[in-house]
Amino acid sequence: MLFLSFVLFALVISVGVVLIRGLVNMAGTTTSDLEGEGPSERALKSNKLMMQRILLQGVAVIVIAIILMTLSAK
Repeated sequence: MLFLSFVLFALVISVGVVLIRGLVNMAGTTTSDLEGEGPSERALKSNKLMMQRILLQGVAVIVIAIILMTLSAK
């Protein structure tokens, strides 16, 4: 149980870090990034960071479900 709590804490921190990296990336968007042809490097990086965040949030939800099932079984 303690191990799962540490895993959940690490996941929460990771989600926060990826979210902040995504916001910093988005804040640096220029007009040429928005009006350029095709996806820019910044847009591709933003998409990659968003997918990382979604994956980490999904894993965190699974860990929370395991913790809740463990607690309800006691």
